[in-house]
Amino acid sequence: MTDTTGCEHWLALLHQLPAKPPYLRVKIWRRLQAIGAVPLKNAVHVLPWREDNEAAFRALLTEITTSGGEAVLIDAQMIDGQSDAELRALFDAARDTDYEELAQAARRLLDTGPPSGPEIAKLQRRLAEIVRLDFFGAHGRQGAEAALRDLDEQRYAHPDIGRTGEPAPLSPADLKNRVWVTRRGVHVDRIACAWLIRRFIDPKASFKFVDAKNHAPEAGELRFDMVDAEFTHEGDRCSFETLLLRAELERDPALAVIGEIIHDLDIGDGKFGRPETPGLGAMLSGVCASTDDDLQRIASAGDALDQFHAYFSTRKTER
Repeated sequence: MTDTTGCEHWLALLHQLPAKPPYLRVKIWRRLQAIGAVPLKNAVHVLPWREDNEAAFRALLTEITTSGGEAVLIDAQMIDGQSDAELRALFDAARDTDYEELAQAARRLLDTGPPSGPEIAKLQRRLAEIVRLDFFGAHGRQGAEAALRDLDEQRYAHPDIGRTGEPAPLSPADLKNRVWVTRRGVHVDRIACAWLIRRFIDPKASFKFVDAKNHAPEAGELRFDMVDAEFTHEGDRCSFETLLLRAELERDPALAVIGEIIHDLDIGDGKFGRPETPGLGAMLSGVCASTDDDLQRIASAGDALDQFHAYFSTRKTER
């Protein structure tokens, strides 16, 4: 808050803590950090004047005095020795440090592979906490938000999952009683593939979710939607379309329609433009938002995909 002279009003908390208990000093320091106060001189901490900041300082004053310490809360203005701009710069520097730590944490997750929902949510909560204490709009916010956007985009993005060589010939009989392997964090294409496998190809199939960069295929495994998988992107086809074709299921009109929807959701080129695409996309996004457990995602989406299949099966002539 500024007055008619253009000067900023500040709240200054002056406190002195008893020697014991020793943990009290750390506790009060953490509380000061949590409300965004910056140290001015030794035991003087400052916040810009706001009603919520005054309430936070008053609560802390009460805690200090009931613990045997002394505290005074002052409504102050800077007159000499340090300007309002210099004091604001202290707040900006503190928040820029927080933003940079957050951006670095996001970049570390980017380097280690697809991040999980809880990992992203934790950083998003931390960002909200920093923004709440960013009283003057520190420049570091833009970089932290950009790092989190990159992280969120990678959550559902997949790497170049084309195949470097020709696929090995596999008959429908070769697809039975297998362990089906794909990347962790299943989303649209992989969820649909898993449903297709369990429902139409291999009812006894089991699934394994791996770090695609480090997985070495084992006997009895078939991979899908990952680099050099037996079933992955081919040409402009998504993995679901490839699986349909090579499992000889493309003659099922309802599955073909679902393949068109999955293509547009996964590839994003609008090739088929079916009106049902946004609805199925929203449903699958809701499933992914509700859980990070891959098997649960597949199970939850399976019921809806069953219903889509039944619906399209009754409208064969309307494709």
